[in-house]
Amino acid sequence: MRIEELDYDLPRERIAQHPCPERDASKLLVLRRNGEPAVEDAVFRDVGRFLCPGDLLVLNETKVFPARLEGRKTTGGAIELLLVEPDPASSAHESDDRAGAVAREWLCLAGFSRPPAPGSRLAFGPELEGVYLGPASGELHRVRLEAQGGVMLRDAIERRGEVPLPPYIVRGADRGRAEEDRERYQTEFAESEGAIAAPTAGLHFTLPLLRRLEADGIATARLTLHVGPATFLPVRVPRIEDHAMPAERYVVPAETVSAVARSRAAGGRVIAVGTTVVRALESAADGRGGILPARGRTDLYILPGHRFRVVDALITNFHLPRSTLLAMVCAFAGRDRVLSAYHRAVEAGYRFYSYGDAMLIL
Repeated sequence: MRIEELDYDLPRERIAQHPCPERDASKLLVLRRNGEPAVEDAVFRDVGRFLCPGDLLVLNETKVFPARLEGRKTTGGAIELLLVEPDPASSAHESDDRAGAVAREWLCLAGFSRPPAPGSRLAFGPELEGVYLGPASGELHRVRLEAQGGVMLRDAIERRGEVPLPPYIVRGADRGRAEEDRERYQTEFAESEGAIAAPTAGLHFTLPLLRRLEADGIATARLTLHVGPATFLPVRVPRIEDHAMPAERYVVPAETVSAVARSRAAGGRVIAVGTTVVRALESAADGRGGILPARGRTDLYILPGHRFRVVDALITNFHLPRSTLLAMVCAFAGRDRVLSAYHRAVEAGYRFYSYGDAMLIL
């Protein structure tokens, strides 16, 4: 598939810059792969109308951390880091009795006009400095972070780090909005810290909505996939199949394996809340409609032609053109059907991308 086959026109004003005032008041476009009406408009808090007792919602409970650091090199030049994950090759940690050890050495994405020399000092503010250790694999770099002035490293990162919003959300110097993002660019059920982007389909759920759905016989289960560069790196090759998919860390617990089995036995559907959940479930598939416990990294790349072995329905946001996420959605529901629904959503005033509205694909 050529990358331009995943293109569509989107006016800039359709890109959501702020979250909906109420999480579950977002619009919901319902797309049926079979049956009528093929497309239906709803409000997200009414998602239960399209679900049935015995269905299982699978949520990603990863938690976003303030992973963006802006600083200066010793030459005075600006540098921006996006902390991706602790460097698995390093054992350098700082003990923190409140929450366990904190990694000192990180793999990160880095932005600079000229790369610093290995060993160069980096300044991120009075509480936090760093050392550039050099390039790692692919687009990643290695840095060592050091807290200053008796501050714990975890606290220094929390204070100096910013919410890693995607580049199409523009904030500038609006600190009030920045504080709002710390709450709203996070699901209400986030537990396991480690994501550098939110699993945005989950942003529409409130805990009261989840309780109402469970009271109606719609179960929930959880897994973790720490959103990393694989989810948002652009495709830079003409054929989407030639794109290299980085791996992301994930955990599918035994409780979720049992929940999928119970839903299957009851004749229910497994409904993935977000593309990250799709990747995790399909990576853990046992080949018989169920899943196995899993812990590790997945580089599963889902493209049109993929045979879905676990996921029956999908809740997802509207994704960027020419992206691997749009390719996954097209694999699930068909390219022509999806792009037609996107065109309709543009015409109907839906809000797109991370803070935008949602789709339910049945």
